Amino acid sequence: MTVDAHHHVWDLSVRDQDWITGPELQPLRRDFTVTDLEPEARAAGVDRTVLVQTITVAEETPEFLALADTHYLIAGVVGWTDLTSPDVADALARLSELPGGRYLKGIRHQVQGEPDPNWLLRPDVRRGLTAVAAAGLVYDLLVQPHQFPAAVEVAAALPQLTFVLDHLGKPPVASGRLEPWATSLRDLAALPNTYAKLSGLVTEADWKTWGTEDLRLYTDTALDAFGPSRLMFGSDWPVCTLAAAYGQVADASGELTAKLSAAERTEVFEGTATRVYGL
Repeated sequence: MTVDAHHHVWDLSVRDQDWITGPELQPLRRDFTVTDLEPEARAAGVDRTVLVQTITVAEETPEFLALADTHYLIAGVVGWTDLTSPDVADALARLSELPGGRYLKGIRHQVQGEPDPNWLLRPDVRRGLTAVAAAGLVYDLLVQPHQFPAAVEVAAALPQLTFVLDHLGKPPVASGRLEPWATSLRDLAALPNTYAKLSGLVTEADWKTWGTEDLRLYTDTALDAFGPSRLMFGSDWPVCTLAAAYGQVADASGELTAKLSAAERTEVFEGTATRVYGL
């Protein structure tokens, strides 16, 4: 039993993914569906997934909820809504009432693309995050290392909200450096309402030459900071395919956690995601 706590899907005939630009990302400029994912997930022993938003378009989340309602593989959805909107609480309530609304487990915004490093600290954003907590949902943090201070501050200010750090905060794997990422990660992990995903690391490495050992420094740091019961596996499919196939990501994650006990591995690959997202 394995939970993939982070993947995406998109259909370019329904909606463009305007972030897929330039020759490097060209392999992603096609449709990726749950039907595409299913055999790869099954081969890796994955039987439940969390589908995560890709763009800041309100229509995407209802579509994802409907998809979860009709496909056994998707056990939860992390969607998007405008956190800065005065009626964010009403928007969240409306989402929960839609077909598949019971699968809404969290909200995410592409904070990594916000020019203001303190975006998370804006009063309107704080109000929105408070509404997310009141709705019983999780908030996925998608931040770059320079945005960690704001993430730490807002997580400390909102202890009632569970924060899940996507992709370990995008450490500088390709450079082999640890700092200041490691210190910032530990600052976030010191807060009891924070969790993190072992996801998205292969695309922070050199796409053509990476090996499992290139990732170990970062996963070991995360395991030390959060512990297995606050970490969860995520494939970041199909973005991961820029550097690795689904099975390669799953295999690497298995190798990087091989020294853990059986109970600890169960936490990383099933228990943490199941508890945090209420799957």
